[in-house]
Amino acid sequence: MILTDAQVTEFQTLYEKRFGEKISREEAYEGGVRLIQLLKIIYRPITKEEYIKYSQ
Repeated sequence: MILTDAQVTEFQTLYEKRFGEKISREEAYEGGVRLIQLLKIIYRPITKEEYIKYSQ
């Protein structure tokens, strides 16, 4: 996975706003990649059957 410079910078900005701590570009890159990998693992589209089940 490759993050652009803009994405790394944005991750640094968001991290600093949330945690009040500056991180290096390397830390931001690694954190961004890990976050995306986590989202890929836990996110999956809901099936039509699940939608019906949970929308009642």
